[in-house]
Amino acid sequence: MVPEAPFRSYYGQPVVKQPIWHEPHMPTYLYLGGMSGAASAMAAAARLTGHERLELAARTAAFAGGTAGAAFLVAELGRPMRFLNMLRVFKPSSPMSVGSWTLAAQGGLTSVAMGSAVTGVLPVVGDAATLASGLSGVAMATYTAVLLADTAVPAWHEAMRELPFLFAGSALASAGAAVMLTTPRALAGPARAAAVAGAVTEVVAGEVMERRLGMLGEPYRKGRAGTLMRASRALTLGGGLLATVAGRSRTLTALSGLAITAGALCTRFGVLEAGRVSAKDPKYTVVPQRDRLDAGHPAAVPGR
Repeated sequence: MVPEAPFRSYYGQPVVKQPIWHEPHMPTYLYLGGMSGAASAMAAAARLTGHERLELAARTAAFAGGTAGAAFLVAELGRPMRFLNMLRVFKPSSPMSVGSWTLAAQGGLTSVAMGSAVTGVLPVVGDAATLASGLSGVAMATYTAVLLADTAVPAWHEAMRELPFLFAGSALASAGAAVMLTTPRALAGPARAAAVAGAVTEVVAGEVMERRLGMLGEPYRKGRAGTLMRASRALTLGGGLLATVAGRSRTLTALSGLAITAGALCTRFGVLEAGRVSAKDPKYTVVPQRDRLDAGHPAAVPGR
């Protein structure tokens, strides 16, 4: 019998092109955009439940995250006009197009909501913008996961089931931490609960993702990406645990918020690095393809 041929690519070169996104621009944008989106949802919930001080903190976090995130995205693109050019059309089938319009809507709504809160002008309009940003915020917190999964990068594409939960949990934990740090401790109970819920979701989604991916989970466990993902898990869990016992302790609250924030950043940097590693090594493209063929599940052909 002829032995099974080992996988290989032409001259050992990668089969797919590596992501060309830069650090710290892109992962920081992923963190800030997610935090802004979740904070907007928290602000809308606080408006509906009458938590005025919590709403103000959430509005501020949403505006600050959206503004800073847009700046990092423009820095990644190189020129502001490149972002404006993406708004020339709206293509529902393109995560990039939908994401661009989501970011534009999120930025406009959070600016109106924050401007009204600071100046006291047109409070009804500000409240309406806050409620509307709650809807755009949900999309903002998760669309980047869809954007990554819609690429040919193996570690991202095959993780399409868990990435939205990973990013949503991380965004909720980040927003909870930001609001928790900027709200009087006696009024920050809902923010602490959100931070804990987000931390648990993030850690569980990450564990499930790495286990389900099998060999494609290796980039998330080894090298620099593995170090970042382990650090993220430890910081997020530690921050979540501190949040549950912080109570009115200023020190514990600060440590909890900072740990969760650092964990969320490590998650974004780790996911980006894992994608690069999986695109660079041809085995992560070739071996899963062969496994699918052997199992009788070839990749779908467009148009069929």
